[in-house]
Amino acid sequence: MAIVAERPVTPAPSPTLRDAGLAALAPASWGTVYVVTATLLPPDRPLLAAVLRALPAGLLLLALTRRLPRGAWWWKTAVLGMLNFGAFLPLIFYAAYHLPGGVAATLGALQPLMVALLALPVLRVRTPAPVLFAAIAGAGGVALLTLSAEARLDPLGLAAMLGAVGLVAVAIVLAKKWGRPEYPLAMTGWQLTMGGLVLAPATLLFEGLPDSLTTANLLGYAYIGIVTTALAYPLWFRGIDRLAPASLSLLTLTNPLIATAAGFLVLGQTLTGWQLTGFAVALTALTLSQTLTAVRAGARRVR
Repeated sequence: MAIVAERPVTPAPSPTLRDAGLAALAPASWGTVYVVTATLLPPDRPLLAAVLRALPAGLLLLALTRRLPRGAWWWKTAVLGMLNFGAFLPLIFYAAYHLPGGVAATLGALQPLMVALLALPVLRVRTPAPVLFAAIAGAGGVALLTLSAEARLDPLGLAAMLGAVGLVAVAIVLAKKWGRPEYPLAMTGWQLTMGGLVLAPATLLFEGLPDSLTTANLLGYAYIGIVTTALAYPLWFRGIDRLAPASLSLLTLTNPLIATAAGFLVLGQTLTGWQLTGFAVALTALTLSQTLTAVRAGARRVR
């Protein structure tokens, strides 16, 4: 197995709308996890869902890349693996089991604001005012889209979701600060594997293994492991390398948009006028923020 070079490679090119579109495929796929959890996975097993999402996907990527970290990338990969997977996944699945999707989506929409706040002291990067306004408008649009008067507020579920959102915000900023290794796909595999190895004994200790799994359960686990993890996270980490932190984080607005569309198409949920308005506001904020970022990058290239 080869060694991954410790030094970062040359800086990535200026971001384009294509970069944003590819990165957006990751949170868009994550928006389907709520429907899959509700319809295909066995109930009340957040740790099992987390480990089966992370570990098989990580081992698959390692088998494809056959690269080892070196030097500081060992501990950097371990830190990012815990933030992105080892700690994040059980929290997000716990929130999915204990909160209505609308409450979870609204809290998740706060992530761009968290990233913008962290980027200033850690990266010395000031988020442009229009992008901040887009983040606020997007969060408001998601709230209109997903919240209802009957929303059930489980305190532990709220804490889990806020913790998950905060962990990913920190991971985005740290990954931007540390740069990218020579083989990003290999580092994605190592992050997933390290997170999965931490989760595996915790799963056995606190949840145990189910007596049996149905065909629907197996299909659900395969979907979240392959589509929403092994395929999605390389695109997401590519986006971290190429896009500004707040602009990248705004792409997570595709998560509740897709989740709502999936609920409408798969679960037969209906949409009110306020929800349609929220959908339009969030989509507009997302589109304008990425277009503005691409235009600014293009202007810098011309200069």
